[in-house]
Amino acid sequence: MTIITVNTSKGRLSLERRRKLAGTLTDAVLVPEVGQFAPPARVGFQVHFVEREPDMIAIGGRLVADIGPEADIMVIDVAVMDGDWRQEVRTAVIERLLAALADACGLAKPSPAWWVNFRVIDEGSWGSSGGVQSILSLLESGVFTEEKAKAIRAALGA
Repeated sequence: MTIITVNTSKGRLSLERRRKLAGTLTDAVLVPEVGQFAPPARVGFQVHFVEREPDMIAIGGRLVADIGPEADIMVIDVAVMDGDWRQEVRTAVIERLLAALADACGLAKPSPAWWVNFRVIDEGSWGSSGGVQSILSLLESGVFTEEKAKAIRAALGA
């Protein structure tokens, strides 16, 4: 289970950009998480787009409404199940997310005002389908590479 929440000013992302990002943001986390491109794993990912009025967001102590369109700020929050999230894997995810956003927005590079928060939800702290979910039960699903499954088991001491 992975939830990616994109927080931005109202109207910043068009319908077409959101359509594109729904897939590219999913894959930006999916590939490092399971160790390969695995379309069946996409069902465990959600992308939420949250828009706020410019007078409900501030940067540098000033409302975006007072700064104008040049205040291109976004916060991407990523919540993932506990697993193999060594620093190099987190770095890959963050870089892939920012690159996907830049591409969808037609920019050569991400804005310095786009921030990513990466959160790992502890094993036993994620619920769905009427109960607590575990990454360990998903390892036999066929979407994880053997190398990634081994790394997850090692990271969790299983």
